[in-house]
Amino acid sequence: MKKRNLLQICAALAWLLPVLGVHAQEFPPKKPVTLVVGFAAGGAADTAARIIAKKLAENVGQSVVADNRAGAGGNIAHQYVANAASDGSVLLFGSVGPLTIAPHMMKLPYDPVRDLAPLTMGVNFPNVLVVHPGVNVKTLAEFIALAKRKPGSLDFASTGAGSASHLAGELFNIQAGIDTVHIPYKGGAPAMQDLLGGRVAAYYSTPSTAGPFIESGKLIPLATTGLTRPAFMPNVPTIAESGFPGFNATNWYAFVAPGKTPTPLLDRWNLELVKVLNTPDVRDQLLKHGLTPQPGTRDELARYMASETATWGRVIRERKITAD
Repeated sequence: MKKRNLLQICAALAWLLPVLGVHAQEFPPKKPVTLVVGFAAGGAADTAARIIAKKLAENVGQSVVADNRAGAGGNIAHQYVANAASDGSVLLFGSVGPLTIAPHMMKLPYDPVRDLAPLTMGVNFPNVLVVHPGVNVKTLAEFIALAKRKPGSLDFASTGAGSASHLAGELFNIQAGIDTVHIPYKGGAPAMQDLLGGRVAAYYSTPSTAGPFIESGKLIPLATTGLTRPAFMPNVPTIAESGFPGFNATNWYAFVAPGKTPTPLLDRWNLELVKVLNTPDVRDQLLKHGLTPQPGTRDELARYMASETATWGRVIRERKITAD
């Protein structure tokens, strides 16, 4: 065989080896699949992850174990997955905070864009702006009018600096031209406790938390923060339809994988996750918990994350928000 032909064959084989290696990887991986959740058991993220993991395991014929790694607003879990094996055996139920807000507020040991690869959006849900009856407002317009009459006199609770409930309030401050004061709490429970006690005026609460108190008349709902009214609160208007078109500040959880995971594995996980999210019984279970399934393509999730990163970066800079 001529030397030139031998070199050409070797070059071709060298090019093919990585491709063959990728396609040779089995799906699903032989070892159990870990679905990492950045929050404690019992919350919205954990509930959704376990519903989805159960059906996913049935479909792919492999164990899918939910692994709660709570702490630092979800950043611990995101860092763990950013450094995890890229063989398709580790997935993350990522959230809006670590993926699009935290990078603007602190130096992270991982890069959400470089170190985590998008798979598909999972679920989203809006917050609901609720006030204590003692504030004496019953509509969003009345809330704005009061805030403008007495700048800096109205405060709102959140689950912590940089949380979705915090950023929703700051975005509304900007768009409504008001100055309500942010009061951070260490979680939803203490925030709700102080709101019910009248020690804080308002709270951009999760609907599942606020719902029972709205029904009992202990809290007044003014508006929800998504683009459309959620099915479980059809009589509460959105901020967007109340004079602020395009206002959108939702909680969302999306599936991502370690950034170096081969594209064929990422595409296959997208296919399997979308299939699960479109399954009627899974959708019904999620909707009962106030969680709206949002399956989509990998590119759609990447674009949405970029949009959210830009929006919250602008809000953080304009309102001079820090992690303290």
